Amino acid sequence: MALLQTHTFSHPIPSLPPIFSSSKTHLQNSLFFSSTKIRPFSLSTQPRKLLCKPPLGKHVREDYLVKKMSAQEVEELVRGERSVPIIIDFYATWCGPCILMAQELEMLAVEYEKNAIIVKVDTDDEYEFAHNMQVRGLPTLFFISPDPKKEAIRTEGLIPIQMMRDILDNEM
Repeated sequence: MALLQTHTFSHPIPSLPPIFSSSKTHLQNSLFFSSTKIRPFSLSTQPRKLLCKPPLGKHVREDYLVKKMSAQEVEELVRGERSVPIIIDFYATWCGPCILMAQELEMLAVEYEKNAIIVKVDTDDEYEFAHNMQVRGLPTLFFISPDPKKEAIRTEGLIPIQMMRDILDNEM
């Protein structure tokens, strides 16, 4: 039979704090729970001013300035007489960057309301037209000058709104 022996230490062992604190302390901690709404941190004391209300993740709505067009309507618009440049946006509803581009194009349409025509073409609906225009990546933009002697400018992928402004102001 084995005998159990107990040892006594001459110095006491300090008590350790509990690893998990009670839910009561979490409820009192404002980092975890708050009974009041906290406003987002901002260095500005004035409310943010927007040029226009950005679209809420939609590509086309009735009240948008940028309108969806069919391939035939776009061809008629390009061949017709006009005094302002045209921006054609080739997009797809499942494309994430296309949603971001739609927001930027809508803001651009507000700025250039009388100085540019901005239209959208859904590549899923107008597959042949997108194929004929050699659209390989989305979103793809075509900037078409009112001057028939100038070449169209083509961009692929998400581009900043300032780059679109520069193309419209300097290249068209």
